[in-house]
Amino acid sequence: MALGTAAAPYELRFDAGRICLDLLATTHPGERLDGLTALRAWITGSRLVPPGTPLAHADTGWLVGFRELRDHVGQLVRGRTTPRVNRPYDLALAVALARVNELARVAAPPAPRAVPGEDGLLVRELASPPECAGLLAAVARDAVELLTDPVARAAVRECEGDNCPLVYLDTSRGRRRRWCSSEVCGNRERVARHRRRAALARA
Repeated sequence: MALGTAAAPYELRFDAGRICLDLLATTHPGERLDGLTALRAWITGSRLVPPGTPLAHADTGWLVGFRELRDHVGQLVRGRTTPRVNRPYDLALAVALARVNELARVAAPPAPRAVPGEDGLLVRELASPPECAGLLAAVARDAVELLTDPVARAAVRECEGDNCPLVYLDTSRGRRRRWCSSEVCGNRERVARHRRRAALARA
């Protein structure tokens, strides 16, 4: 569900269809990762870690790392071209691609394990406290998988809403999804269309 411009740190969106695209959504309508509280909420909300996983050890280095990865993924997802070093823009894509590949390679994502919960059913927790490098690796690997999967890559769409730069994976039947969220941008478009029709009727 989308949120107003005065969003609290926990008011984040997780409806883009991929973790790496959910990370891109933290830039709109303003900076959502504006502090460690917001970053911890995003890490938990994105399901990178199970609910209740302690993240008190996260520091400002984590915030810098996630924002930098977000920038690189955004360049690649919106560029979606093969980098060539003979043009400045292509060089920027090549740098972004190298960095995402490096982050995907240098650390293993946090290892899960199954443990009995209070009701006796198995629940997921992490085998050890999550480290920033491992969490970044999980998001970077998701981006690599998206960018190298022709079917998924072809389903990447940019929202058609006015002034909305959000990107999402269109898995709808017939690939007809037009907005990042039907409840937000879609509803705005329907309201605007109704007002245009009402104005024409009055004229």
